[in-house]
Amino acid sequence: MLCDAAFRHLVAGRLDAWPLQAPADDAALKRAAVALVIADEGPGAGLRGLPKQRGWSQRPALILTRRSKTLRNHAGQWALPGGRIDAGETPEQTALRELAEEVGLQLDPAAVLGRLDTFVTRSGYAITPVVVWAGETRTLAPNPDEVASIHRIPVAEFLRADAPILETISQSPHPVLKMPVGDNWIAAPTAAMLYQFREVCVLGRDTRVAHFEQPLFAWK
Repeated sequence: MLCDAAFRHLVAGRLDAWPLQAPADDAALKRAAVALVIADEGPGAGLRGLPKQRGWSQRPALILTRRSKTLRNHAGQWALPGGRIDAGETPEQTALRELAEEVGLQLDPAAVLGRLDTFVTRSGYAITPVVVWAGETRTLAPNPDEVASIHRIPVAEFLRADAPILETISQSPHPVLKMPVGDNWIAAPTAAMLYQFREVCVLGRDTRVAHFEQPLFAWK
């Protein structure tokens, strides 16, 4: 699997055919969007449990960040580039704006491939994942006010046989969904979006994720 025109066409076609599910209108929900950015793996993630790639790899990867430890909410956690939807913006416009602000990646609207299902969080956000094509993109620059580090996680890592991890908690009838990455893991809501990307965009499966639970620390 390469980050090439054939893979872009495959993902775009599956998103175009995907019957989106959105939550019911609720004025109390805060609207947000995140970018699921497909790019070359490049030099590799260098995370614990993932080998450092020598040279430039054209295998597809997703761009994730670790949030700055100085942030008021969810400091240090894994995240997809994104944020609140400003008045008059579409989710696509928000995702592209936040990409530029958080990781220094400037892309035009033609880079957008489509959307996945909007996910409602325990903290009162309705987050729309926007899938974006970045291809060979080589230079990324973290905004130090928001981002501690940027990581290119190989798409193959999300296809692991032990993914997803489903954890039962007494506070909910639904399992907490986690996606393993190297020797670590990412929790929902980010993990739910990564899992649906894997299922719909890569494997071509009809998989919904709105019912999955988030860990207790995300209920704030």
